[in-house]
Amino acid sequence: MLFPLTVVVLATAVVLLASSGVYAARARLLDDRLLLVAAIVELGVLVQAVVAIAHLGSVPGDGAETATFAAYAITLPFLPPAGVYLTLKEKTRWSMGVVAVAAFAVAVMTARLQQIWNLHG
Repeated sequence: MLFPLTVVVLATAVVLLASSGVYAARARLLDDRLLLVAAIVELGVLVQAVVAIAHLGSVPGDGAETATFAAYAITLPFLPPAGVYLTLKEKTRWSMGVVAVAAFAVAVMTARLQQIWNLHG
């Protein structure tokens, strides 16, 4: 895994989490700025998934860790678009909470990917 890429994905996911939390608190809906941050998160996650899948054979640890690593790498790219899609469909104050939860999940799963990668490194 590329540590700088992990840091960028984590940072942008935290920015998306905080921004969507502020939007939810102020009862604001998704706008272009937040959509741009979500797109940056998605781009970073896609690059991370490609790198992770390319290096799947060299994941340290037992088979369970490799399976977890692969599952996280494959699942991560679906989270930001799913959160944004649900937010666009549901036009309520709480729809921004969906984006916040998706951003939190991206941050946690990205940190776990890096943790698995560094397990025996």
